[in-house]
Amino acid sequence: MAPDLESLVPLSNSLATVEQISTSSSSIDGVPSDLESSIRLAGLEITQAAGILLHLPQDIVAQAMVIFTRFYLGPEGGSYRINSAKVGFPDLTRKAFPKPPLHDPESYYLSEGTYHSTRSLLLRTEALVLRTLSFDVKVTVPHHLALTYLQTLGVLPSNPTSKSCGLAKRTIGYLNLGLLSPQLLYLTYQPTTLAIAAIYLASRESGVKLPGTAWWEVFDVDREDLGFVVVAYRSCEAWIDSEREKWKERVCPLTVYELGKELESLSTNEGS
Repeated sequence: MAPDLESLVPLSNSLATVEQISTSSSSIDGVPSDLESSIRLAGLEITQAAGILLHLPQDIVAQAMVIFTRFYLGPEGGSYRINSAKVGFPDLTRKAFPKPPLHDPESYYLSEGTYHSTRSLLLRTEALVLRTLSFDVKVTVPHHLALTYLQTLGVLPSNPTSKSCGLAKRTIGYLNLGLLSPQLLYLTYQPTTLAIAAIYLASRESGVKLPGTAWWEVFDVDREDLGFVVVAYRSCEAWIDSEREKWKERVCPLTVYELGKELESLSTNEGS
């Protein structure tokens, strides 16, 4: 029987161009690149936390984070949108999946006024995100792909050992870490490259031997791209730690007012 083409999931994503990355709405508004990265990281962590609180599967949370990053680069993105837009991304991606059960319905009660105002904000935000992304919200995340590749390489058997489980967990960990990368890995590289780079790093750290030849070429991954993504994965955790230390004593600006105060403070410090 011929496969149903509509049911096949594409293994590629829409990637950002160099011009889109260098001319984000925040940079055009005069926000320094390091501050822009800090704000984007804060928005991604809020999106991730929202997904966890909603008990959503990790692949949906990952898709929401990619959509958030795409939106942030768009003409309607920018730091002034994060505080309200954060509610829209998990909801937008979870619509294609079954609704998880509510463990304690009583804890979800809202007043009628709060319910209608929040619902209205959610719908407006969703419309804004869809318009900014030209309704292109399809995202292929590399998590399931990486597990398939591990099986193809023969290091994740049907009866997994503790070592193979550790390898799989490290691989998924790098893929999750890459969602927060300042290099915008999920907007600049295809899922196959992200998956192979995570497997490469995880196998070296776990002591799992992979084929001695250039095995990544079998998956159509270029050595140069592999090297860049590996370096990005390795540096990501240290960068996140430095960002958290940087904002430990103050709040990262997520609204127009907070951003204005931060830019004013930066301008004052530069002038003194």
